[in-house]
Amino acid sequence: MSRYYMGIDIGTFESRGMLIDEHYQIAADCSARHTMENPRPGWFEHDAEKIWWGEFCSLSRSLIREAGIDPADIACVGASTLGTDCLPVDENCRPLRPAILYGIDARASEEIRWLTEYYGEERAHELFGHPICSGDTATKILWIKRHEPQVYEKTFKFLTGSSYLTAKLTENYVIDQFLAKGSFRPLYNADGSVNEENCRLYCRPDQIAAAAWSTDIAGGVTEKAAEETGLCPGTPVITGTGDSTSEAISVGLVEPGTAFFQYGSSMFFYYCVDRFLDDYHSPNGNGSIKGGKVFTVPGTFCIGDGTNAAGTLTRWVRDTFYREELAAEASGGENAYSVMAREAAEVPAGAGGLIMLPYIYGERSPIQDPDAVGMLFGLKGSQTRKEINRAALEAVGYSTYQHLLLFEEMGVPTTSVITAGGGTKNRAWMQIVADMAGIPIRIPQPYQCSSFGDAMLAALGDGALESFAALREALPEGTIICPNADNHEYYKKHYPLYRELYLRNRDLMPRS
Repeated sequence: MSRYYMGIDIGTFESRGMLIDEHYQIAADCSARHTMENPRPGWFEHDAEKIWWGEFCSLSRSLIREAGIDPADIACVGASTLGTDCLPVDENCRPLRPAILYGIDARASEEIRWLTEYYGEERAHELFGHPICSGDTATKILWIKRHEPQVYEKTFKFLTGSSYLTAKLTENYVIDQFLAKGSFRPLYNADGSVNEENCRLYCRPDQIAAAAWSTDIAGGVTEKAAEETGLCPGTPVITGTGDSTSEAISVGLVEPGTAFFQYGSSMFFYYCVDRFLDDYHSPNGNGSIKGGKVFTVPGTFCIGDGTNAAGTLTRWVRDTFYREELAAEASGGENAYSVMAREAAEVPAGAGGLIMLPYIYGERSPIQDPDAVGMLFGLKGSQTRKEINRAALEAVGYSTYQHLLLFEEMGVPTTSVITAGGGTKNRAWMQIVADMAGIPIRIPQPYQCSSFGDAMLAALGDGALESFAALREALPEGTIICPNADNHEYYKKHYPLYRELYLRNRDLMPRS
């Protein structure tokens, strides 16, 4: 009998599901689009019953139908969603209000200020691992307690997305250790148990889910859930995790020394390490890195953060300097980004002496400066849009290199780099990243995404894969891009200029 593993991920605007077979090849791949509600400025919500559960059910049935398999052949199921959401449910796991989404929802700003004053900045940082922010789920729980007491009083559990889906499938309430001890700080202890003392300010200790490892079997599909999803009753379901974690696992981020950079609208990174790391501030002016937390892979830790611009920077270049190509694309011509990639590859490393700072929307990691602004330095009359285009790609490359230097300063040098996201379609850009890093980078297959990671985690939970190392070995090799040694030396030599452009001008930037 063939065995299959199902993974379904619910994202901000799209859900995607995959069935993989016992050889970890895709047997079915389905997706669904949805919207995000914005009822007030700074508020972002999902209808959890309609979107999270509704699309899980429809995708499950579609996958089974597309693969043409007997549901009894599905050995295990895994799910992921947006990581730091807050959803209050009643005793029957019915949502009591729309889900409050992750860090983009800023409704709890007053609670953040109050908590910072209540604890004091030093104690707040100790409890949360960083200055309290909108990505902390505890602040959303406190907002509900203060502003929607009728909802708060009826709440049986405060869940995140993956916890909700697992509970709907199994009637058991669990949360991934990584999410519990990261996104739900300070409600859990280091061992994953509920910190009852810290919890009381926000909710009752019994109102949050029990922590488990993402690959632990949370339970079997109930009769009711089987009717709605098309799965067989009793099918094992793993705890599940957040979407970014599933994607990181799907591309092989399972061993210390591995860095995963995702180039989308912004650049997001996860770095897997072998020990807990405190916040780090570089004495060399390279910025700072937030402290780590326990990762989904047992025995490892992870540091992660993101920038404010990557694809948005290349979009600005496109919209500003490639308008004719955009118009031609709209009329059925070549994609403007393809033209940009080709032109960038024609320009030697260094963009003719032009250096760009990528801070067109302020910056998060590694400088943590919302007042930072972008800059073009070294502009000469001989330069064209090609050099500006290349300089934008190198700006994000320099930011990547800056993070790698910080890892090295922290005593955890990078041994391998994995890249993913829409930016990987631009091979000139990825060559720049490889040249900056000075080591080969690996670009996974396009299907290696969160839902594929969920399915692979389900295979691990089922025992088909004996370890995370075995999971990594089962993944496709992908595309390897090797660095150009001469270009690496050039970037290594000129990086200090990139760094100093910010350091020497940061006091002037708020005045621009």
